[in-house]
Amino acid sequence: MKTIVKHFNELSNIELYEILKVRCSVFVLEQTCLYPELDDKDQEAYHVFIEEDNEIKAYLRVLDKGVSFEEVSIGRVLTTQRNKGYGNIILEKGIQVAKEKFNAKAIRIEAQTYAKGYYEKFGFKQVSDEFLEDGIPHIEMLYIK
Repeated sequence: MKTIVKHFNELSNIELYEILKVRCSVFVLEQTCLYPELDDKDQEAYHVFIEEDNEIKAYLRVLDKGVSFEEVSIGRVLTTQRNKGYGNIILEKGIQVAKEKFNAKAIRIEAQTYAKGYYEKFGFKQVSDEFLEDGIPHIEMLYIK
C-alpha cells in the first residue's frame, strides 16, 4: 500500500485517468448521481490517493482557500472498499496535506449527512443545516486546528 500526494501538474496521464475513473465509478454510478464531476477545480488541487495492487483504494482532493470556500477544503472523499481502514488513512493524510501545503487553520467539507459521525471522529463539527446537493442530503462541516 502506498499513499501518494501530487498536485494536478505532477499527475501522470494514467494517474489522472484512474482518479477520474474511480470518482465517476463511486459518485456517478454507485450513488446514481448525475452531476458535473469535472468542475475545473482539479487543476488547483493536491490529489491524495492510496494505491495498492495497481488500483486506487481511496482518494480525496485538497483545495486552497478561495477555490471552493473561504477556508481550505477537502472534497471528493472516497474509498473503493469499505471497512478496510482506507478511509481513515486517506482523511488523516488529507488533513495533513491541507496543513502542510496550504497552512490550513480551518478545513471545510461538504459531507453526506449519513457520514457526520465519521467526520466528527476526526474533529469536524457541523456548521450548517442539512441541504440537498445533487439530490443527496449534505451538511457543511468545519475542522479547526
